[in-house]
Amino acid sequence: MWIGVITIFPELVQAALNEGVVGRAIRSGSICLELINPRDFAQDSAKTIDDRPFGGGPGMVMMAEPLADCVRHARTLASNKGTTTVMLSPQGETFDQSMARKLSEIDSLLLIAGRYEGVDERFVERYVDREVSIGDYVLSGGELPALVIIDAVGRLISGTLSNPESVGTESYSDGLLDYPQFTRPRCFEGSSVPDVLLSGDHKAIETWRHNEAIKRTWERRPDLLLSRRWTESEQAVVRALHQTDKMSDEPTV
Repeated sequence: MWIGVITIFPELVQAALNEGVVGRAIRSGSICLELINPRDFAQDSAKTIDDRPFGGGPGMVMMAEPLADCVRHARTLASNKGTTTVMLSPQGETFDQSMARKLSEIDSLLLIAGRYEGVDERFVERYVDREVSIGDYVLSGGELPALVIIDAVGRLISGTLSNPESVGTESYSDGLLDYPQFTRPRCFEGSSVPDVLLSGDHKAIETWRHNEAIKRTWERRPDLLLSRRWTESEQAVVRALHQTDKMSDEPTV
């Protein structure tokens, strides 16, 4: 997969991707990463890429022309003319695992890391396919969100993870949070590993893990359960959790 990042801080992005599974995928060629600096496409000797906003107001706005030249250049580098261009913006749709999965299926992804007070709207209208946010808070720029997307998307690309089965068991892969994990020692500060995980009964372990994933999602992120299609066995787990909650809410005498 080809991934390009338009950023005025390419060193920041490169440093964060030197390590980890995505860094390994870049070195192996599973991911082709290109970093493009808008200053290289500035139209003056001062390499200006921002200016004051028309109409007044605080801060500076990234100029349309250098960014447009960046996008045109990036498309010549990408392996596919159908490059999807994403701008990281607090005004965009919220990034989630479903979006990560869809983005991992395309050939070429171009991420634009904005800075300052924003980006000239004319550039957004003409060159951006979608705006994406990683959450309801404000950051200094789009580099960290771009890295989040690269990591989430990159780990879904074939060849990134040494054990491809890991992808199917992680949080959100099935619309649920991950089940609790345990390793040695068997007893830690008086707390023991659940007996079922030591039983050797793979079917029982699978059932326990799935039920625990439902329970954890119910307790921590019930909003994730609203659109889920439930099997009969899963419905039984949810009913039991609901009944437990009702009993815990009843006043004690």
